[in-house]
Amino acid sequence: KGQNRGERGRGRGGWQGGRQSVSEEMPKYITVSTFAQARAAEINAMLKAVAQKSSNSLVFQTLPRHMRRRAMSHNIKRLPRRLQEIARKEKKEQSKTKCRKARRRHINLVAEFNRRQRKNIWLETHIWHAKRFHMVKKWGYCLGDSPTEKSYRACYRAMTKHCLLQDLSYYCCLELTGRENELLKQLARICSIDTGLTFEESCCLSGRFEGSLNLYRADRYPEDMLGPVTFIWKPRDGSENRQLWIWMHPALKQSILKELKAIFQCSEPEEIYIPEPITTSVQEEKQMDVVLSLGKKRKKEDKEGEKAVPVKKIIGDGTRDPFQSYTWISQTTGIVISDRTMEILRYRLIGPLSHSVLTETLKAASLQTEMADSETKLNNWWVENCKDSEKVSLHQRQSATFELLEGISSPSEMPPGTILGLTVGDPRVNLPKKKTKAMPDFEKYQDNDKVRQLYLEGVPVDCAHSFIWDQDICKNVTENKISEQDLNHMRAQLLVPGSHLDLGPCESKIPILLVQQPGKMAGEDRPGWGSGWDVYLPKGWGMAFWIPFIYRGVRVGGLQEALKHSEYQRTPHTPNDFPDCQAGVQFAKELETSLLEKFKRRPPAKRANYVKLGTLSPFICPWGQLTKNWERRMKASGEFVHPSSPHPEHCATEGHSFCDSKAEVVKEASPETGEVEDTMEITNSEGVLRTEDVTATQDFGERDKTTTTNDFIVLRSEKLLMQLSAWCYPTAGKDRRVRLISRLGQKEMTEDVFLPILMSYPRALVWVNLSLLRKGNPELHAMICIPTEDDLLHLSRDKLFCGPQEPKHRDIFKHKVQKLKEEKKKKKKKNNTKALESDPPSVPDKETTEEHEDLILGLWSDALPDVTSHCSRTLLGYVTRGDFSLAAGCGEALGFVSLTGLLYMLHNQPADKKGLVLLRTPASLQYRFARLNIEV
Repeated sequence: KGQNRGERGRGRGGWQGGRQSVSEEMPKYITVSTFAQARAAEINAMLKAVAQKSSNSLVFQTLPRHMRRRAMSHNIKRLPRRLQEIARKEKKEQSKTKCRKARRRHINLVAEFNRRQRKNIWLETHIWHAKRFHMVKKWGYCLGDSPTEKSYRACYRAMTKHCLLQDLSYYCCLELTGRENELLKQLARICSIDTGLTFEESCCLSGRFEGSLNLYRADRYPEDMLGPVTFIWKPRDGSENRQLWIWMHPALKQSILKELKAIFQCSEPEEIYIPEPITTSVQEEKQMDVVLSLGKKRKKEDKEGEKAVPVKKIIGDGTRDPFQSYTWISQTTGIVISDRTMEILRYRLIGPLSHSVLTETLKAASLQTEMADSETKLNNWWVENCKDSEKVSLHQRQSATFELLEGISSPSEMPPGTILGLTVGDPRVNLPKKKTKAMPDFEKYQDNDKVRQLYLEGVPVDCAHSFIWDQDICKNVTENKISEQDLNHMRAQLLVPGSHLDLGPCESKIPILLVQQPGKMAGEDRPGWGSGWDVYLPKGWGMAFWIPFIYRGVRVGGLQEALKHSEYQRTPHTPNDFPDCQAGVQFAKELETSLLEKFKRRPPAKRANYVKLGTLSPFICPWGQLTKNWERRMKASGEFVHPSSPHPEHCATEGHSFCDSKAEVVKEASPETGEVEDTMEITNSEGVLRTEDVTATQDFGERDKTTTTNDFIVLRSEKLLMQLSAWCYPTAGKDRRVRLISRLGQKEMTEDVFLPILMSYPRALVWVNLSLLRKGNPELHAMICIPTEDDLLHLSRDKLFCGPQEPKHRDIFKHKVQKLKEEKKKKKKKNNTKALESDPPSVPDKETTEEHEDLILGLWSDALPDVTSHCSRTLLGYVTRGDFSLAAGCGEALGFVSLTGLLYMLHNQPADKKGLVLLRTPASLQYRFARLNIEV
């Protein structure tokens, strides 16, 4: 005992020291009533905590192991008597769930599925995807994001060499019906011929080709962007009214629908159609999809063998509310807007052999002149059409054209946006015994004049007709589909198992629409990459077409594969790369929130200090701030000067204040040593220190949270983009430069040419793609900067020069964060002392908490300064997507740059260095050289 006491006394904070500290902290006197009241509250809280069960374990699990018995879990009498009452209460609290066998019954299973898709709609291929994909909930749907297996390179190989399949049924379709001139008159207000195609394009208006364009609010071009859409006109059939399908991303649907209703004055909805319940046969009713009254006993059949009450059967997705309006009509013009989302399914086949997959999977429907069964309506529409000789002749021409697809080597050889209508038989009948890989048969169509004619002229106009435009026919096809159970029953009755199943006149006939996707059209490298076909189907037939496609060796992709597909095509992806539309703004906000939460989850010691790295906005691109700062720079300078000299008063470096008026010239660290100096070298093109005074950026210093009303635009004029693309082209000599400009038909870059562009678009962004010259992997929100003359000189001398380094900046918020931590510690200590004195704890000051609410170590917590001149290299723009490209074999990035800054850079760069920029990722100080291109 003596030894223990001695050891405790000698140690730090031992018995003697503890007695002194307690005597210092003990109050000299206490108020008995207040002290007793405080202790009573603590005792009540302790008793409540003791009485409340803190764990999820059951009563019999709290017993010692030697007293436990297996029967205790279901037999309460096996428990000790003192615990039996508690066990009875627990048993009552437990929900009575059905056994697995009952839950997996088809009737209960489908009802559960319908309940689970009330908030997020399921596609018809949802269950197939859910077993093989990581699922995400986006835009009101539950979609497959990426495969669970390792398939990143395999999906790229499928897009490049074979075929990749995607379910795009979540895309929204709006159908416009009315007189052609009335439709074109109003639709011309929401698009511009300056950006490319319009709804009036003759080849698209005939219904022969699919068109794509960007929509704007009425008479607001180039501002108020709505989003990109594709459209298909129904071929003319002699009637006054025309039909138009407009396909769009679900994130854009509400804004586009609102604008269409406004321009066509469709305020009053048509009478809401409530479908009548469909009576089914006794055999189908036993296998019905959904029963409205769950939990009730099944009604027995009466003596006549008929059910007393017909059972409702939900066809297709079953997610539409029958009491919600899906059709709007204009009382003045008679134009009808119908929402056909989820009524038409859409699959996309990407790859050079996608046409081979189509020709092997689908077979043209056989002609039928007599009804298979007079009682049912199966194929009654097809029998009526087969009696018309003109329609029979059209079907034969469509079938012959479809068979010719097997003789082409790639879908990119067809004219872009080619449309082919077709009526096919049930693809489930042609299923192979095992998975095969669809391959083309070139020998069959070698030196065929018809295939050559198909290359040059495309599909004739009359072959673009399809019965899928008729809603009544689609409804008939959906309702009279043969169930999987009946089909399997017929297969089981075959004399030779595995032989071909011939349904004869009972085989369903399905109208479809095939639309060619041209793939990569802009740029000179990899023309036609990513081309394929889109297949449009009536609802209810999703899995009937999906499984046969899988059996032809296609690989399935999700949202991430669609993102990579557009990235390798170097085209903007919806809604990620549309910062000037409402959906793009919403996407940027959600992305910022998720990245910030991920950043906060990391321990403070493991976070990147973006303030020291000179990254003002690592989680969102401040487009408005960027365009404002460039506009201010132009107004302040009044002429084009070298852009690589940021104002010294805006540079925050290690060891200097943020607005230091004195700029110090120091030697920058060489990339070979890897050391970074504490200050930056700030000189102009002649090596002389800049001393011109520039006004403060208070007006532009507010953090740009990208509200719905953007103060910038994205330049989409094809004429101007082609001009910029020619100016960005690198050259090695003066003669070659002149020849290049004359070949493209563009003008030389002079002030008389580009100054009017600057005046017309002072706050504009330009979509660019960047390819790294050497190593490096660009990331999201990487900064695109302008190289100095010294950087370009160093690169010309040393071809292995990777790029300069950014000097470390000083963290001006570090002392504020430390001060806040100290204040919190003091308050905590103060509250503990007051608790001992039995006084109620003080409420923290709201002003101080609000002041430091956004103060996070490593992030810029104040209003943003001038983003263009914050670092040693002038900022030009940001990267929205970047990664190592398997197609190009190097790091590639896509993003936006300021139009003013781009012209500023090109004007000052030498002729043989045009288009060279620097890239720097948010968490790095290393700049990398990249080539900037604009593909039109």
